Parts: sequence; structure tokens; C-alpha cells
Amino acid sequence: MQASASPSTVTTADAPASRNTVGFGRLRWRVVDIVVASVIGVASGLIFLLWNIGYLGPKGLLDPLLPGLQGLLDGPWLFAGVLGALIIRKPGAALYTETLAAVVSALVGNQWGGFLTLEAGLVQGLGAELIFLIFFYRAWKLPVAMLAGAGAAIAGGINNLVLWYVGADAGFTVIYMISTTISGAVIAGALSWFLARGLAATGALDRFASGRERRDLV
Repeated sequence: MQASASPSTVTTADAPASRNTVGFGRLRWRVVDIVVASVIGVASGLIFLLWNIGYLGPKGLLDPLLPGLQGLLDGPWLFAGVLGALIIRKPGAALYTETLAAVVSALVGNQWGGFLTLEAGLVQGLGAELIFLIFFYRAWKLPVAMLAGAGAAIAGGINNLVLWYVGADAGFTVIYMISTTISGAVIAGALSWFLARGLAATGALDRFASGRERRDLV
């Protein structure tokens, strides 16, 4: 016969551990987090591949208008990290999904080469990750998503200026940084936020806080 502990004994012994793990437990990655984040990263990488070619047309139209305005086209390369973080809501999600998307783009091949593609993904993912970190991974509203998109754009923009636009004058630099920041905030930030809400509304994210939060509001 098995001995059973009294309710008072279990409560006294386990309560401190429960209080200590609740706060940190929400930040721990589960298997489902890894799987879904990986799916987001790979799917985003496929979109990157399409945009690697698709952006050439709009770029040809923007370049003659105003040097630096091509920064408006950067957003589609920045959304993976923001979307991944909004759905997974765990430390490292933005960095992981953006980098994985870059890995997919690099493996298939593009005009920028594997190493520079991976490096760009890391930098952009880190830019978004830092914004969510500033808010202690507790704020997931539209303004924070837009800030994260802008953070990815600023980090990526500085990286591009150093590697691809060496010697650019002040006018180009200012116009490019403003353009890429706007693109990051709107496309990578706002659109990712609306996409995450749309997915949550379907019930596909019910195993995540992002899905449960949306369901509770309905």
C-alpha cells in the first residue's frame, strides 16, 4: 500500500517551487515551440527566395527616383524574426526564425552568397530580438511589433551600409535608413502582427499564449 502525503504537506513543500518556476517556465522552449519556429523559419526562407528575384523590378523603378529609396524594399526580408517572436513569445525566437530563414535562402543560393546572407539574417534577427528583450518578453502589441520591425531594419540597414554601400554620402545614408526603417516597421512589424492575429483567430495557435490570448478576447 502506498502512503499518501496530506494536502497540507504537499502545499507547503511544493508552493515555493511553483512560485519560482512560473515566471521562468513561460520562457522555456517546448518541443512544439521548436517545431513551429522551424516551420516559420523555413516558410519565411522560401518567401525570401521569391523576393530575392521579385524585388528587382521595384528596385529598378525606385533607384532613378531618389538614391537610397530602395530601402523601402527591405521589409520582406525582415518579417521572419518578428513573426516568429509574436507567435512563440520566447527568448531567441526572433533570432532563430530570422536566421533559419536566411539559412534556407543561402542553401538554395542567391546573388549575395551564403556567408553574407547568414550574417545578414543574424544581424536582422538580433535587431528584432533586442526590442522584445527591452520589454522583457511581455509586450506583444502592435506598437512593439512595429518597433521590432524597425529594430531589425536599423540593424540590417547599418550592416548593409558597412558591407554594400561603402563610401555612401550623407544624403544616401539618411534616405536609405529612413526608408528601410519605415519598411521594417510597416511590413515586418505591422503586417506580421496582423498575420499572427489572423492565425490565432483560426485556432491554429491554441497551444501558444498568442493563440489563447486572441481566443480570450473573442
